[in-house]
Amino acid sequence: MLGQQLLLTPLSLQMSQELWQPSPTTTSLIPKARGRRAQCAMYVLLALCAAVLYLAGEPLVSTARSLTHHFVTVQIGVLLKGTCYLAEEIFHLQSRHHSSFWRALSACFPLRWHGPMLLICGSAYVALLDGDGQPLSLHLGLACLCHLLILALGLSKPSAVEMSEMSESSKQNVAHGLAWSYYIGYLKIVLPRVKKSMEEFSRANPNVLAYRETWKLHILVPLSCDIYDDLEKADSNIQYVTDLTETTLTRAGTKKRVYKHSLYAIRDEDNKLWHCAVEYATPLQSLYAMSQDECAAFSREDRLEQAKLFYRTLEEILKGSKECAGTFRLIAYEKTGEAETHFLSRYILWHLRQQHLEEYALYERNQVHNPSMSLSSTELNLQISESDLPLPLRSDCF
Repeated sequence: MLGQQLLLTPLSLQMSQELWQPSPTTTSLIPKARGRRAQCAMYVLLALCAAVLYLAGEPLVSTARSLTHHFVTVQIGVLLKGTCYLAEEIFHLQSRHHSSFWRALSACFPLRWHGPMLLICGSAYVALLDGDGQPLSLHLGLACLCHLLILALGLSKPSAVEMSEMSESSKQNVAHGLAWSYYIGYLKIVLPRVKKSMEEFSRANPNVLAYRETWKLHILVPLSCDIYDDLEKADSNIQYVTDLTETTLTRAGTKKRVYKHSLYAIRDEDNKLWHCAVEYATPLQSLYAMSQDECAAFSREDRLEQAKLFYRTLEEILKGSKECAGTFRLIAYEKTGEAETHFLSRYILWHLRQQHLEEYALYERNQVHNPSMSLSSTELNLQISESDLPLPLRSDCF
């Protein structure tokens, strides 16, 4: 009987969640960091090419001559490309390279590897050249012509995937800067104080914040970057209640700078009110403004990609922050044009119920696996109603 009663609350929560599920999930919305599959594919193709050349049965000298010829051609292409860039950089020596020609030269030519490689391959090519009736200058001239045509036609530019990978790996995206600025300048300051503010509010209003596991700052991350200044206008089921206790600090020359969070009441399908602190991730307003400004040259696709990267970066930062642990809940969503009127409130409610359900599940596991919390037969009798109907469970049992 007791076990059935303990399962009533999480079961009812689970049934209520089945009425509406957010789709698609955050996992399918936010891309993960790229792995090393491209590099593994390169090694596989390299081994495959080596096997094909070996099975072809060509003479070793002829194969080595052709191989060194291709290596020399590639290195010549790198030198020509660097020369073209150097023609521009010599006019920016003072502003970009501290008046150092060597710095400009090193920036245009990857001398560490390509220089020695060019010398080795060039020497090997000359040594293996057996005189095919064409002078060496013709071979070099044709190689230069081919690469200059490739540069002129723009065929050597990196693909969109390469550019995305380079910017992500170097952490120089707009999203990385916005996420770190948001964390350092705001979240790192306010999140450690969130639970204290909610405890103070709960003592003054004991019946409002009923579920301690939802005492977090719920940060909305709309991937469309469409942010409402007034949450009540975004969804009529979201109503402003009050502001939590303010935090006043002196920051960057501003005396008594105020940080505060607003408490909202979310109305569910049964007309029940769930209270939580909710706000948008404000840096997304910058992404949206950039996509509306012609000077930024920021397309809608760029904005969506940067919004996803912003969420992933912020999540990684907050997960590694000990002082912010257990004080936040990131809520990413993608609202389509056909979304229902109360999409936002139902999405927030789904997250609140998830937190509440996880807490109940943890509580039940502790009951099962902790022998010291097992009830005696006398205590069990106190939990059983004398009537045939089960007693209602209290929500403040932990």
